[in-house]
Parts: sequence; C-alpha cells; structure tokens
Amino acid sequence: MALPFYVSPEQMMQDRAEYAKKGIAKGRSIIAMEYADGVLFVADNPSNSLFKISEIYDNIAFSGAGKYNEFESLRKAGIQHADVKGMMYSREDVTARSLANGYSQMLGTIFSQEMKPYEVELLLAQVGETAEHNELYRISFDGSIVDEQRFTAIGGRSEAILTLLRKESPEHCPSLKDALTLCHSAFERVSDLKPSLEGLEVAILDRTRKGRKFRRLPIQEARRILE
Repeated sequence: MALPFYVSPEQMMQDRAEYAKKGIAKGRSIIAMEYADGVLFVADNPSNSLFKISEIYDNIAFSGAGKYNEFESLRKAGIQHADVKGMMYSREDVTARSLANGYSQMLGTIFSQEMKPYEVELLLAQVGETAEHNELYRISFDGSIVDEQRFTAIGGRSEAILTLLRKESPEHCPSLKDALTLCHSAFERVSDLKPSLEGLEVAILDRTRKGRKFRRLPIQEARRILE
C-alpha cells in the first residue's frame, strides 16, 4: 500500500508565502504619501483603462499590486462592505481601519485554507480633517496589517522605493508638488526603464474638497504641478 504524501504545516506555509511573494514581485509598484492637504497615490501603470487606484468611500482610497483580477475582486468586496455599513449605521462608521481588518481576515483565511494564496498587496488610506487624523494601512497577502506613517509602498520594487523615501522624505508633510516630485523621482531611480509621466497613474485624497475627497489627476495637471 502506498504511503500518503505528507508535507509539514511549516513547509506548506513557507511554500505558499514564497509563491505569493514571487507573484507580487512581478507586479508594478505603488506609492502612497501624505502631503499638506491629504494623501497622494502614484502607481507605475501604463494602462489608461485598468486602474490600480480607486475610491472605496467618501474619504477612503484603495490600491492593489499583484494579480489584477484578485485585487479587483477585493476592491469590489470593500465597496460593498462600506456601502452596507454606511447604510445600516452611519457614514462616519465606515473607516479605513475597519476595512483593513476585513481585508486582513479575508486574506488570512485564503492564505491558510485555500490551495493557492492571493498574489496581492493592498494599500488603504483615509484622509482626516487634519493631517494627524490620516490613516494609512498596508495589508499583505497573508493578512498581516502594518499601520504606516507619512508614506509607504507596495509591489515589485517597494523595498528599494522605501529605502529612497526614508532618506529623502522630509519630516513634515510636503506640498503636493514636493510629494509628487519625490514619488516620480523614486520611480525613475529604481526602474530599469525610466517611466515617463504618461506611464504613471496619479490620484489624491484632498481634504479641502467638499463631499467626496477622491480625485484622479490627469497627466496634464500632474505635469503642471511638477513644473
């Protein structure tokens, strides 16, 4: 009689983690950075129709790196969760923290119970009435959450980007122009093929806007800001 094939739980989890990391490393990077009036998102994304940065709720933005179909399904699930919670309770009860916890539970369950983990990393940001009330979370493929301050990055070259930003980012919140300049420079310096501004997707959570805070920046406007 043939013996059943056995893999230790530790080895199984290690293999799943390595599989997910390899998939995420193939994806393009995304940076989120706080600036004086909100939060800036910049993604290395040459597509004009497949967005990696999206609005989840009035003052909450979402971005994902890795497999597009997987983080797109997570984005839709987050929108449904936020809409239901906002209708059942109040709009103020929908926070980036509650969404991050929900994504953490979902990704943790998939990582531990499914045969194939999701090859994704997520970024959630919420702009507050003041800079001190901003929230920035990074959620990994295994459900772990990191509460970030000032800036963070996900995707294939995130570690190299974070190393540059730690050296060059000012201690205080920069202006939108300074923040966009830092992000654009970071992408240029870590990329083998220097991305043009047309190859970047740019969006902001602007606390000075009335109502919904999320807004995409067209390339022409981003170029004017940099100039």
